[in-house]
Amino acid sequence: MISPQVQEVLAVTTTPQAIRRASPRTNRAAARPEPAAPLLPSPEPVRLLDEAGRRVSPECAVRDYPEPPTETLRELYRRMVIGRRFDVQATALTKQGRLAVYPSSRGQEACQVSGVMAVRPTDWVFPTYRESVALVSRGIDPVEVLTLLRGDWHCGYDPAAWRTAPQCTPLATQTVHAAGLAYGEAHQGRDTVALVFIGDGATSEGDFHEGVNFAAVFRAPVVFFVQNNRYAISVPLSRQTAAPTLAYKGVGYGIASEQVDGNDPVAVLAVLANAVEHARSGHGPFLVEAHTYRLEPHTNADDASRYRSMDEVETWLGRDPIARLETYLRGAGALDDAAVDAVAAEAEAYAADLRTRMNADPVVDPLSLFDHVYAQPTPQLLEQRAQVRAELAAAEEGEA
Repeated sequence: MISPQVQEVLAVTTTPQAIRRASPRTNRAAARPEPAAPLLPSPEPVRLLDEAGRRVSPECAVRDYPEPPTETLRELYRRMVIGRRFDVQATALTKQGRLAVYPSSRGQEACQVSGVMAVRPTDWVFPTYRESVALVSRGIDPVEVLTLLRGDWHCGYDPAAWRTAPQCTPLATQTVHAAGLAYGEAHQGRDTVALVFIGDGATSEGDFHEGVNFAAVFRAPVVFFVQNNRYAISVPLSRQTAAPTLAYKGVGYGIASEQVDGNDPVAVLAVLANAVEHARSGHGPFLVEAHTYRLEPHTNADDASRYRSMDEVETWLGRDPIARLETYLRGAGALDDAAVDAVAAEAEAYAADLRTRMNADPVVDPLSLFDHVYAQPTPQLLEQRAQVRAELAAAEEGEA
């Protein structure tokens, strides 16, 4: 039997007003923070320089990222200028028939160069087919970088020596490779970070989700770097996702994410440096989305006028990352006409050397076609190799 005292308490605490005040849902909302808050990207892309190359005032900054040292920014500028000249030269070589295909990254230099500058030489980089500028910025011989695109050999450079995976043509498969390597390195006690370049189209592939999920579950030190250049070949971003930004895709897997103005070199390098340090410190993977733009067609075989207007391209030409950084460094007194001319001359010499070396036909052995197919050649393969050898010998006799 309930005592009169308890009945009085119940009468007071079970009124509608009291129930609303003591609602568990209301209390939880007030006392417990949003669990995804530490993972959420900035509401707007991080930007440290405006489109005119002026430093964004601290009160207007989305988040406080420390600016890289001036000498680092000078080196970033130098590599971007050389990278663009390389890209223009590679495009010309394609038109001359020296390359079978070339996917230009003009306009994305801030992402390409900042990506490799944010990691150590001992870290691993996993590029797509569009990361040629990133690879030459990493120090790889440009002829070796273009070997795959001229069709000479499998890769061209030594992946183990450069700790750089072969350029990946299938979309998103490199995300799985990066997650596995990073997990293996961490398992062996090394502080290696894997930086994997991804296009916006790759985020629509199953391998992307498998790689991100694996890295998140096993806290693999991977930085997933999404260059959102707005088109997966001809498919616009609006037909790929309904997410507010691609950076939110990381939140669903429980990994920290950020978005950045991909044409702001200072911001890209600052955000990536933070992401790499996050991963290296044992806090798990990090996803960065860079909002950028591909000024050239998808490849030399693409007609970009079918799916985008010249007005759109002109708008993005006005957001040139190289001009943006040059303006900023000039204003800071870290760059003058002489320094700009010196970098331009270095870039021109780099392109001339590439042009000369690419004009020499490679020496190839047709019989190498049968090497490395199987550890132990099959009878059929041996028969085919013998047939080719006989045909080559007959051709030599005919020429004699």
